[in-house]
Parts: sequence; C-alpha cells; structure tokens
Amino acid sequence: MADIRKNRAKQKLKNGETVIAVACTDTDMVDFLGSSGAVDVIWIEMEHGEATWSQISDISRACDLWGMTSLVRVNNNDPWLVGRALDRGAQAVVVPHVNTKEEAKRLVQGGKYTPEGNRGMFTSRQGLGVTDYVTKANDEVMLIALIEDVVAIENLDEILTVDGVDCFMVVPGDLSQSMGPEYLGKPSHPNVEAIIESSMTKIAAAKYATGSTAGDKNIERWVSAGGRMFLCSFQGYIQTGLTNLKNTATAAES
Repeated sequence: MADIRKNRAKQKLKNGETVIAVACTDTDMVDFLGSSGAVDVIWIEMEHGEATWSQISDISRACDLWGMTSLVRVNNNDPWLVGRALDRGAQAVVVPHVNTKEEAKRLVQGGKYTPEGNRGMFTSRQGLGVTDYVTKANDEVMLIALIEDVVAIENLDEILTVDGVDCFMVVPGDLSQSMGPEYLGKPSHPNVEAIIESSMTKIAAAKYATGSTAGDKNIERWVSAGGRMFLCSFQGYIQTGLTNLKNTATAAES
C-alpha cells in the first residue's frame, strides 16, 4: 500500500522556509512551472478565477508529479466547500475574509477530520491506496486564512488563538477598500502596507506562518516582517523570473 503524499509547502512553512505560489489552471503550464523548480504551490482560483470542480483533480495530479502543493481558493468560508476541495484531490485550501475567531474555527472544521475538525468522511484522491488515510490526512492538509478586512485586523489577537490554521495571509486588495473610500483601488498605499506589515509581524510573533501577495518591489519588506508564503503573479514570472524573486526572498531571510 502507498503512504500518504507529503505536503511540501506545509513542511517548508514549518521549517521557516519561503513558499512561492502562482495561480494557474492549465495543466501543461503547471508542468512547465513544476520543471522550473521555482514554484512550490499552484493556486487554483475559484473565487475570482475560472477554475471548476472538475478541473481540480487534473491540476492537483499534475502538481503531484512535480512535488508541488495544490491549493484551492474557494469563494466562501463554508466547511462543505473546504471539504469538497480536499475531496477533489487538493492538498490545501485557502478561504477569504476570515474576520473572527469563529470564522477561523469554521475553516478548521471543514478541513480537518475529528478530533481537530469535522470534515466529511471521504478518502479523496490523495487517499487512494493509503492505509488509514483519515487518521493521517490532518498532518498533510494545509489550511490558509485570508486576513483582508479591517475588522479582521481588529480581531487578530482572538483569531490567532485558533489551532489548526497553517498560515494567515494578509492581502491588500479588499483590505484597502475596507479602510474607506479614500483607499479604494490603492492597495499599495503606504497606510495599507503599514497595516499589512504590522499584522504580519504580529502573526509571526504568534508562531504562525504568514505572507501576502508579493513582487520584486515589496517581497523583501514582507520577509523582514516575518512573511514566508507569497502569491506571485504569473506575469511576474514571465518578466523577471520567479527563481530570481525566490532568491531575493531567501536572501532576505538571512
């Protein structure tokens, strides 16, 4: 019988290493990104993107071939959505707008089997041929919460008391508009970035992994704030190469 497949990105975060994610739904491109050696996570976008449930199996299978982690962003923090993404073969799930302690608990409820959560009983493709998958899956499933509203920043101390979430990413888009109309469409405003930086520092101090969207203009700052998980644009890969970006982040760690 096969052993459970290891979640490389989760392990790297535990080790304090940099993790680079790129959004992609084309399996041929996933193969290309995997061969580059610069990408750790394929971000499967179901909130703002075109990914469908039927695509997750093929995309996650391509990720498995290259040792990359397949991560699905569902469009709402519902436990059944989280569980379904895992049942389709993903190794990780990210949910939007985690604004309270209770909402962080909902993520864990959908993503972890008992006693940590209440994920529905199903083996998923990741469990095929694995003896006692349901007793091993919690160790490999990676759960990520997006902190992207002012109310989440205000509740951050309580949110960080929840066990079972692997990473809290503080992202600028919706955070900026939640700060008021004067910040609408200004995710790089200094005041927005200051909140991201201070929040990431707090998350890292609480011994959780953290991160944000990143590019060559801000990744060093986020690493200095304790960030390790970064969603980078595919366009950035073409223009500057994620290998260079990852090397920058790694150098900033030291």
